[in-house]
Amino acid sequence: MTLVYLIAGEESGDVLGARLMAALKSARPGITFAGIGGPRMQAEGLAPLFPQKELAVMGLLEVLPRILQLRARLRQTIADILARRPAVLVTIDSPGFTLRVLRALSGHGIPRAHYVAPQAWAWREGRVKHFPGLWEELLCLLPFEPAFFARHGLAARFVGHPVLEAGLDQGNAARFRAAHALAPEQRVVIVMPGSRRSEVGRLLPIFGETLQRLSARIPGLVPVVPVAHSVAETVRAATAAWPTRPILVSDTAEKHDAFAAAAQEPMGAALVKSGTSTLELALAGVPMVVAYRMNPISGAIAKRLVKIPFAGLVNLLAGREVAPELLQDNCTPPRLEAALGRLLTDPMEAAAQRMAFRDIAAGLAPAGIAPSEAAAAEVLALADRAPEKS
Repeated sequence: MTLVYLIAGEESGDVLGARLMAALKSARPGITFAGIGGPRMQAEGLAPLFPQKELAVMGLLEVLPRILQLRARLRQTIADILARRPAVLVTIDSPGFTLRVLRALSGHGIPRAHYVAPQAWAWREGRVKHFPGLWEELLCLLPFEPAFFARHGLAARFVGHPVLEAGLDQGNAARFRAAHALAPEQRVVIVMPGSRRSEVGRLLPIFGETLQRLSARIPGLVPVVPVAHSVAETVRAATAAWPTRPILVSDTAEKHDAFAAAAQEPMGAALVKSGTSTLELALAGVPMVVAYRMNPISGAIAKRLVKIPFAGLVNLLAGREVAPELLQDNCTPPRLEAALGRLLTDPMEAAAQRMAFRDIAAGLAPAGIAPSEAAAAEVLALADRAPEKS
């Protein structure tokens, strides 16, 4: 019986891991799983070694207070993998933790695949010199990544972005409006502050003030906040005092319905942190403003290290600023209000974004196969190879 050990350290990795697990079970009935993951992976059959939320930490100042705990969990994870001897290990994103696991297992005869390429193309490109020997397969979500790694002598495979499988274009706007008794003229504004407590705590007050200012001149705005499981209580606490109480959405189907309501007339929009959420909104056809603010010290370090022109994935894939980006000192309520207000009052600006989104989506899939199926095929092929010598 094939045992696949998976490690996903945050909410987005839990989504990818769950889809991968479903594809693996379809391709090979009887396959079993172990490792670290969140509720979606648990629903697919994973009994986690410890809670995933313990790894969902981002930023130098956020990591430092928990460094001893993280080191202990690292040792525990490595010992568990060596004891179980899985047919293959799949680490999913979270490079601060997962790459350490991969390095510790070098030479132990356990095939390793890393799913979601480290973003060395975005910052600290010199890290690439440390990657040889960390994995046997690198599975990439973005179409330009294999060429980048090839320039550094590393093989990588584009398996497509699983966001294409989420059904983001299948939402039912009428169902959402009926469920929440929204009048025909009310506009839905999607608010997505991230899936980490530090992000939510920093961004939601800014987003809330932005919406308060905007509502004063554009009546009938209805904020909708998709709530990640890991930050549900933080979101509820941060939005409790908003003048217009937002609709909090935790169910995936209802989130897609909310996206549909924001994408149809009367046209809504979204205020979203940079990252995969921008792709979700693009596939649903929701015009957006991209925003982010981190700890000032972490932000100053990032400014020195990041080499790409855009933070939002939609802009990076388009090669231009399709959606306005307001980051760090520019991430203020007055500036966000102005940018979001333009989307809500200028149909041409919203239409231009939606046209660009179609081109972006077309480049996110490998030909003829779903992304999770492509990733599963690579994982099983790796598991079936003769193991390396210890």
